[in-house]
Amino acid sequence: MKIGTTNVRISTIHVMVVAIFTIFLMYAYFISRDTRMLIWGIATLILLLLIPLGLNYMSQREYAEFRPQYEREARATRIKLINTNMVGEPVRIEGLVEKVRFQFLNRPQYMIADRSGEISVRMYTQPEERINVGDVVEVLGSVMKRYIVSGDAIINGISIKKINKTNDAKNTGNRK
Repeated sequence: MKIGTTNVRISTIHVMVVAIFTIFLMYAYFISRDTRMLIWGIATLILLLLIPLGLNYMSQREYAEFRPQYEREARATRIKLINTNMVGEPVRIEGLVEKVRFQFLNRPQYMIADRSGEISVRMYTQPEERINVGDVVEVLGSVMKRYIVSGDAIINGISIKKINKTNDAKNTGNRK
């Protein structure tokens, strides 16, 4: 679903919760024939859909506002050079997606690797485009510790988008 220019998605878990609640509501209504319960149940179903959509919309909009700032300030960094001394610094990395987790929750985590190493990238909202294993991507984000107080360095992703290295190389070659 699109609200303005913001692409809003609801997670699979939320859809399943609404479906299960709908089944329970239908069963309870057919047993009791209580219309007040049906009215309140339908209102609750609507809220169960609207609240996650609203939260996702706010997250997507917030990340879209941060993106230009990160594009200006983030410096290109090799993954091997990212460490806990860089906590809070904006970074830009390019690499290959080796693993994707929790995409169904709209809170995806990616394992991104370049020739120097690999790092975990966590996003707290779904990216604009679907990222799969094997995609070459550019990530904008800030460095943080895995467990807030301790742990290795990871990236809190603000933006992740696919890049096509072969097309970039061809375009660069055509300019010369």
